[in-house]
Amino acid sequence: MNFTTITTTQRGLDGLIASDIARKIFSGQLTPGTVLPAEVDLCEQLGVSRTALREALKLVSSKGLLESRPKTGTRVRARSDWNILDVQLLEWLSGMEGTLEMYQQFLEFRRVIEPHATRLAAMNATREQCIALSQTWEEMCRIARDFDAEKWVDADTRFHRIIFMSSGNCFYQPFGNVLTTVFKWFISHSSKEGGMCLDDHERIYKAIMAGDAEGAYQASLGMMDASKHRL
Repeated sequence: MNFTTITTTQRGLDGLIASDIARKIFSGQLTPGTVLPAEVDLCEQLGVSRTALREALKLVSSKGLLESRPKTGTRVRARSDWNILDVQLLEWLSGMEGTLEMYQQFLEFRRVIEPHATRLAAMNATREQCIALSQTWEEMCRIARDFDAEKWVDADTRFHRIIFMSSGNCFYQPFGNVLTTVFKWFISHSSKEGGMCLDDHERIYKAIMAGDAEGAYQASLGMMDASKHRL
């Protein structure tokens, strides 16, 4: 695996190097167990100083992606060790294509938490949150009539973020922010061929507006069928 020279001297160089390494790991170019090139070789490939490289490796290691050991060097850790919900890591991965395995695992994760958040949203959404959800739903309907993938991803992501924020639960609400990047990444994959699950979104929307907690839960659960998401 060769690394591309990073042609910048701006502050935050270690962050750029860290992002490059993290994206290579996440995309599968660097698989778990892979040993990175020796420090001197990696510095030469990237065109950076040892200081910048060491800070970058330290940063990536703090996200659970790398581990360094005497004599064996720096290697990629198993996926189970990755701090995948780390905000900075998610920012680094913004705009990337994920693997099918990662899409499936994210859907499984959503299936556990999102129906419950949707149930709570039906019970606890404020007037302002209901208005925001209604406006987003209307926007989704307009986009669906004249489909635009980029606009759909933004609106659909906002729809689900509002649900988490409307739960009224301080442990669910952070997911509305932290998962924004992953939702965009997942929804972009799901909607590539025009898949929108519009009927499922409508059932969720109507149940929340009606304060129907059980209906909201079941509607959200129904959306989590893998066959509806190009999986």
